[in-house]
Amino acid sequence: MGRKNEQLRWQLAKGLVQALHLERLASKYSRTTVMAVFNLINGGFSIALVAFVALITQEAFIFPSLGATAFILFYVPLAQPASPRNTLCGHLTGALMGLLALYIFGLQGQPSAFTTGVDLPRVGAAALSLGLTSCLMVVFRVAHPPAGATALIVSLGLMPDPAQLPILMAGVALLLAHAFLMNRLAGIPYPLWSAAPEPVLPQHQASRAD
Repeated sequence: MGRKNEQLRWQLAKGLVQALHLERLASKYSRTTVMAVFNLINGGFSIALVAFVALITQEAFIFPSLGATAFILFYVPLAQPASPRNTLCGHLTGALMGLLALYIFGLQGQPSAFTTGVDLPRVGAAALSLGLTSCLMVVFRVAHPPAGATALIVSLGLMPDPAQLPILMAGVALLLAHAFLMNRLAGIPYPLWSAAPEPVLPQHQASRAD
């Protein structure tokens, strides 16, 4: 991921360690160990928080692609794909394209592919949903890799009801709120909406940074 991202990740963990007055612990272990523990705690807690809301409400606030989103939010928090703009718009695009693919291939109301198996219409829906999601994320500059999984989750029939879309997005928003709080606590200027564009380095400097 490059030296710059490695430094940012260390700054994230170190800032939280200092905020909690655990400098002695940090001095005894490597950066990799500190980062691993930081992601263990925050990744696990963020998903537990969303899952607990799902338990209380009995609604689909938790879904598989949130796991990948949680990793990105705490591993590379200042990268464009981790920004609230990319995260929200990416998942929304994936869900909408998944629903569109279901409609085009006549799969609304059908059991999921994990229940009945994959047939040709389901192949078409999966391919179309992921293709459109990838295309639109590039066009609108809202790249967020886990959104591709969201498109497949919907087009494969795990979340086929349009009424589930607000709940899905609420789960994303809850995860972002936790990431914002923890990143700011750690001293990282996690954006309110969009991340600042990374400066383009001259070729010789870029190769030296890597």
